[in-house]
Amino acid sequence: MMAFAYTLIVLLVLTSVLLTGLVLLHRGKGGGLSSMFGGGVSSSLAGSSVAEKNLDRYTVLVGIIWFACIVGLGLWLKVAMATGTS
Repeated sequence: MMAFAYTLIVLLVLTSVLLTGLVLLHRGKGGGLSSMFGGGVSSSLAGSSVAEKNLDRYTVLVGIIWFACIVGLGLWLKVAMATGTS
């Protein structure tokens, strides 16, 4: 049962780092980091490009996985505290 918690913790750390990077890649009002990597050129020419839409999808997917890890760890902790196991 402890392996489940460690797996969730590792997944939570990985998704936290990935989510931070994906959010920073989004184009904001000032251009964001996506313009540094060439995303600003394509999005200014085409409006909302396919790359920006895919970036949005990936960000939402990683956010959902991150949220599920938080909920899973909370439920595991609740059950572990109730049964007195660690």
